[in-house]
Amino acid sequence: MLVLLPPSEGKATSGRGAPLKLESLSLPGLTEAREAVLGELVELCAGDEEKAREVLGLSEGLRGEVAKNAELPVAGARPAGEIYTGVLYDALDLASLDAAAKRRATRSLLVFSGLWGAVRVNDRIPSYRCSMGVKLPGLGALGSHWRAPMADVLPESRAELAEHAPRISTLKINPEYIGMVIGKGGETIRALEADFDVQIDIEEDGTILVYATEGTNAKATMEAITNLTKDPEVGDTFVERKVVKTTQFGAFVELKKGTDGLLHVSNVGPGRVGHIEDVINRGDVLDVLVQEVDKERGRIGLKLIAKHENGTLVQPEELIERAKNAPERPREERPDRDRRGGRRDRGPRRD
Repeated sequence: MLVLLPPSEGKATSGRGAPLKLESLSLPGLTEAREAVLGELVELCAGDEEKAREVLGLSEGLRGEVAKNAELPVAGARPAGEIYTGVLYDALDLASLDAAAKRRATRSLLVFSGLWGAVRVNDRIPSYRCSMGVKLPGLGALGSHWRAPMADVLPESRAELAEHAPRISTLKINPEYIGMVIGKGGETIRALEADFDVQIDIEEDGTILVYATEGTNAKATMEAITNLTKDPEVGDTFVERKVVKTTQFGAFVELKKGTDGLLHVSNVGPGRVGHIEDVINRGDVLDVLVQEVDKERGRIGLKLIAKHENGTLVQPEELIERAKNAPERPREERPDRDRRGGRRDRGPRRD
């Protein structure tokens, strides 16, 4: 089984031994891609320091890392297991392992890296600063740069990953929805990273990279992003969605941020509901099924699956029975146009 580890942001200093030899690193199929990244990084850091700090996302306090990157070809190298630091690597404590355990660690552990693609813990590398989210001049986003080479050298390893093994997962969304994932002032993406203990990088073409220490966290993050960005389609089920508005003829349910669907009174259950507020009110939480998507008219029609109420699920049949006993309401005047075509059921909306 192969276990994939994320790199640490902080790293130990380079060694005093022999400098880096790219051809000696594991996964030789990555050598050409490594040479390209190393060359661009060294050239960047040997030039304008302020530009290099901006590209690498380094603070004023990390200004010295630019000069270190410029010297990578001649810097002393140490085993990657000693270069990477932090909570994960402290817990791993490779130095304390016996000979047999170290051999197993060398065979089964790979560390993902924006500079090297992936290395084994015994590969000798210098200390560096270059995350997978960096966009290097001449190469672009490193996540995209490494995708094809890594797929070529690790085609079988993906199938061997344990459910709780660290990994990098990718997802492609409509670029128009990037802002939806980032959120106002980065609020949404920060919440996703905190909730699922992951790091998320987003590229301009809509490619999203999720770095997770556990496969389960990666999967949950991908599902959450999909729920945020996927256009509703007929047959989709949306669970625990809030009613944002009611009218005599139905309830508008928020399927995702910026997109509502209409639950018409005729689709509450197998029977008649005189007024939607006899059984459903603003703020109620529903499970609904998409049964109509009219893209030309911007209409999303819903059917009720269940209503969440006091920790239980109320089925449509029960709501219909409640509607039978609801007090009569004064008859409301209705405009001539079809109220089912109201603005709030027109798919995506602008906040």
